[in-house]
Amino acid sequence: MENILLVKYGEIAMRGKNRYLVENQLIRIIIKNLEYLDDYKVYKEQGRLLVKCETGNFDYDEVIPKIVNILGVVAVCPGIELREKTIENIRNSALRYMKKNYSGKTLTFKVETKRSDKKFPLDSREISADVGGFILHGMDGLSVDVHNPDITLMVELRNSAYIYSSLIKGFGGLPMGTSGKATVLMSGGIDSPVAAFMTAKRGVEIDAVYFDSPPHTSERARQKVIDLAEKLSLYTGKFNLYIVPFTEVQHYLYNNVPPEKITIFLKRAMIKTAEKIALETNSLALVTGDSIGQVASQTMQAINSINSAAKELTILRPLCGFDKQEIVDLAKKIDTFEISIQPYEDCCTVFVPKHPETKPKKSIIEKIESRLYELDNLISKACKNRKTI
Repeated sequence: MENILLVKYGEIAMRGKNRYLVENQLIRIIIKNLEYLDDYKVYKEQGRLLVKCETGNFDYDEVIPKIVNILGVVAVCPGIELREKTIENIRNSALRYMKKNYSGKTLTFKVETKRSDKKFPLDSREISADVGGFILHGMDGLSVDVHNPDITLMVELRNSAYIYSSLIKGFGGLPMGTSGKATVLMSGGIDSPVAAFMTAKRGVEIDAVYFDSPPHTSERARQKVIDLAEKLSLYTGKFNLYIVPFTEVQHYLYNNVPPEKITIFLKRAMIKTAEKIALETNSLALVTGDSIGQVASQTMQAINSINSAAKELTILRPLCGFDKQEIVDLAKKIDTFEISIQPYEDCCTVFVPKHPETKPKKSIIEKIESRLYELDNLISKACKNRKTI
C-alpha cells in the first residue's frame, strides 16, 4: 500500500490516435511544476496519471496546489495504491484507510467501484457491496447512505487497485501548448483576463499585449496588469506580457477623427498593433474580452467595423456569449476579480467619448482611416518601443 495522487483528465481521453501527445504534454507540465520538489515522479495509468513520492513521504499540502490548477486536469485525488489486486487485500486496505481518516466520527458512507480491469472476478456492484459490508462491520460510527453520504469511498481497478475518498476539482480543458498560440489584448479590467484564461483552457499558449498611456494612466494601472498576468500564469505557465507605449497613437487619433468614433479607431489601432506583434512572435490568432452588446464598442456593428483592422489573423472572442455576471463569477473563481476592480483606469477608459457611436458603418470607418497617413508609422514606432515582461 502506497500513498499516491491520482490525476484525472477529461476530454484528453477522447483524442484518439493523438491522445498520447496530449497526455505527454500534461505530464511535462506536471513535472515542470514539481521540479523544485524532491523525489516526485509522474506515471501513466489507464485513463489516469499517477504522482508518486519515491521516498514515501508524500506531502499533499505541498503537491496538490501545484497540480490542481494545471489546465487539462479535471480533478486530483489523494489516495492509496494496492499492488496486490485481490478482493481480500482491497477490503482490508479499505478498512485501514477509513479507520485512518475517519475513526471516531459518526458518518454515513457508500462505496463506489470503477472496474476498468474486466478480468477481475467480481463486477463493480459486487466489489462495492463486499467492501462496504466489510467496513460497516469493522468500524464503529458508520452507517450506509447510498443517496447522500458524507463519504464516498472510491475503488478503482486498473493496472493496480486504487482507493480514495477526496476529489479536488480542477478546471479541465486541455494542457497549454497543445492547440497553438494566440496573443491576448490585455487591459486592467475584468473581462480580458477571463478571456485569456478561457483561451488557455483550450490548450492555447498565450502572450499578452498591454497598451500603456502615460501620463493619462499611472504606473499603478500598469502594475495592475502585471499582477493580473502573474495570477494568470498560475494556470497558463510562463508567458510574455508586452507593454506598448500608446500615448502618441491615442493623441493622433483624438486630434484627427470624429469624437463619437474615437473608441472604434482606438480599438482598430490596438488590433493592428497586437497583430503586428503577434505575427513577429508566431501567434496564430488575437484574443479580446468582448461580450456582445456589453458596451458601445461591442455591438455587432462595432465588432464588424473593428474586425477588418486585422489583415492576417483571426480574432477570437471567447466571452462573446457571456453576460457580465457570468464573467464576474469566473473572474472570482480564477482569483483575478479583486485585482481587476482596483480603481486604476486603463487607456480605453480615459479616451471614452460622452456619446460613442453604437452602430458605425465599416465603409465609413475604413474611408476615414485611409486618410490617417501617420497612423501606420506611429503603430510601428509603438511596437518597436515595447517592453517585454
